[in-house]
Amino acid sequence: MEKFKTFTGVVAGVDRANIDTDAIIPKEYLKSIKRTGFGAALFSDWRYNNDGSDNPSFVLNKPETAGAQVLIARNNFGCGSSREHAVWAVQQYGFKVVIAPSEGDTPAFADIFRGNCGKNGLLTIEMTSAQVEEIFQTLEKEPGVKATVDLDAQTVTIHAAGDDMVYPFNADPVLRNKLLNGLDDIAQTLQYAADITAYEARH
Repeated sequence: MEKFKTFTGVVAGVDRANIDTDAIIPKEYLKSIKRTGFGAALFSDWRYNNDGSDNPSFVLNKPETAGAQVLIARNNFGCGSSREHAVWAVQQYGFKVVIAPSEGDTPAFADIFRGNCGKNGLLTIEMTSAQVEEIFQTLEKEPGVKATVDLDAQTVTIHAAGDDMVYPFNADPVLRNKLLNGLDDIAQTLQYAADITAYEARH
């Protein structure tokens, strides 16, 4: 897995709660188990018109958010089915980070989606509702605003006109170590290969 590095990229906001995996990538695109080619299908029902042309009102089709790498939405992102293709679509479009807020008993992300993100190297960041609302308001005033995401320092800096807005976040320590070092589950286990071999020799 590729190491997660600090980067600066454009922020795109999809201002909806409960975005399920069928909205992220509809079922008709789930005909392949290859982990390639899903980026073009991301949000296809919203992103394209019935004739296949781009829907100009959807955020990812706006020139100012072209090539966005930071996706922000409302709570319960990734609910619905457990399809891993949803994570692949988000990642293969070019997003490296998804930000969402938790609200009361409603999580920022569905558990399975969040787990699949971690296994594929896509960072999920949970913020407060007030912080996410503030970022959405900034996006409305400054479409195409950029953010710097620093996983090591656990900060997101929104480079708003006139002043940077810095938001600290808490990453799961195990996941943070995996992403910073580019370790998938197997590579993480192999870190302990000598200990495993020694244990097997003793038993």
